[in-house]
Amino acid sequence: MSLFAKKSLSSLLAQAEDSEKGLKRTLGAGNLVALGIGAIIGAGLFVRTAAAAGQAAGPGVTLSFIVAAIGCAFAGLCYAEFAAMIPIAGSAYAYSYATMGELVAWVIGWALIMEYALGAATVSIAWSEYLNKLLGNRIPYEWCHSPFESFTDSAGILHSGIVNAPALVILLLLTLLLIKGTQESATVNMIIVIIKVSIVLLFIAIGWQYINPANHTPYLIPEGTPPVTDQAGKVIADYSGWNKHGWGGVLGGAAIVFFAFIGFDAVSTAAQEAKNPKRDMPIGILGSLVVCTILYILFGHVLTGVANWKDFVDPEKGREASVAYAISTYMTNYTWLATAVTIAILAGFSSVILVMLMGQSRVFYTMSSDGLIPKVFNELHPKFKTPYKANWILFVFVGLFAAFVPGHVAGDLTSFGTLFAFVVVSAGVWVLRKKEPTIHRPFRAPAVPIVSSLGVLICSAMIVGLDTQTLTVALVWMAIGLVVYFLYSRHHSKLRNPSEIIPHAKDFN
Repeated sequence: MSLFAKKSLSSLLAQAEDSEKGLKRTLGAGNLVALGIGAIIGAGLFVRTAAAAGQAAGPGVTLSFIVAAIGCAFAGLCYAEFAAMIPIAGSAYAYSYATMGELVAWVIGWALIMEYALGAATVSIAWSEYLNKLLGNRIPYEWCHSPFESFTDSAGILHSGIVNAPALVILLLLTLLLIKGTQESATVNMIIVIIKVSIVLLFIAIGWQYINPANHTPYLIPEGTPPVTDQAGKVIADYSGWNKHGWGGVLGGAAIVFFAFIGFDAVSTAAQEAKNPKRDMPIGILGSLVVCTILYILFGHVLTGVANWKDFVDPEKGREASVAYAISTYMTNYTWLATAVTIAILAGFSSVILVMLMGQSRVFYTMSSDGLIPKVFNELHPKFKTPYKANWILFVFVGLFAAFVPGHVAGDLTSFGTLFAFVVVSAGVWVLRKKEPTIHRPFRAPAVPIVSSLGVLICSAMIVGLDTQTLTVALVWMAIGLVVYFLYSRHHSKLRNPSEIIPHAKDFN
């Protein structure tokens, strides 16, 4: 059987209809928009904004958000078409299985690990940073940073990380919560969204008064900007690369802040719970994207206006817990706001980690049901009816990254995984339009193939905008995935061995 053997749309739709017996369609368009906002506003906004400004874009990080949002909009339209047409869990993995075949589906499933699992790792690292800020930096540097991070303090003493213990703790607590089967209800998620959006609006409204126009001049990092060094003379930021200054820096910044948008595709995993997926899924995906893009642009403008972008280069200053740093340093009359922001961000980060861990476990569950990964990922807890073994394996995998890998590395790898999935989904819409033109599409992405082609081109350009180290590690990861496929997945595929198909469980508590 060909490496590009496809699952039929009829089997996918039958799977969706079967799952309806266990999953209630209770989510309306408003719930889906809230779900998207809840998953999007997190580490990407509060941490990656400062990282992009300090490493590549300067105040032009607002333009980076626009570039990233445009790429997301094209991909979002393609996601909306698929989600309305094939309302099942599995997201890009399931879509590519129906349009491009098993090998491509496997590659996407493997890439989604970089999105959800490494995304959870990145957010847990950010959670650790904000917890330490809330505690007045009482956690020793060695116990809240990876072994690959170090800095020299004002006394000339070199500090090197050992393990990021707080990140491990939050991952363990949320893993236990997922195993027990407790899920966020639409009401709780809405409350979290209201809190997070209120904080962003509050910071924008108050911070606007503290914007220093000089911080926005020049708006892009000039070519020839000298590298930044720490007190020991170690280079911590180099702006000589094409994607580290000027308009190239805007593109490089877009690749970094793209992490801020990865939550919108999580809406597609809720297609089975949507009351009217043909109408509600496009609204949920595109609505959350529009709301968050507006907030991101305003937030980035205020943050880089209150504090100079160079402040976000030094980890001892503003790169970690950047919002709290900007408030406590430049908005001295609002120190209470820094504390309130930190507490609320910790709660928001927790929900994002929970959603990502849950999303990854569902992707694993679907891939296991198809036979592409071991059956252990498909096994449910006898009492709680949750994929508890997959949750524990995820905890080990994500925990290793969170404990021992710097946050910026995991975050950039997450952006690669997401962008790669967006490229394939955008291309998949065009492929299915050509091969299956008569299939009923409740929502049709406009101007295909123009929209799908732009989605492919812009997201591919942002992949190129990632740094060489990230691209090298990502390619190694994808190569490992191909080895796993040819040694294991190809021989255990249920599509190739229909008699061994494992029925989908109908309960996720």
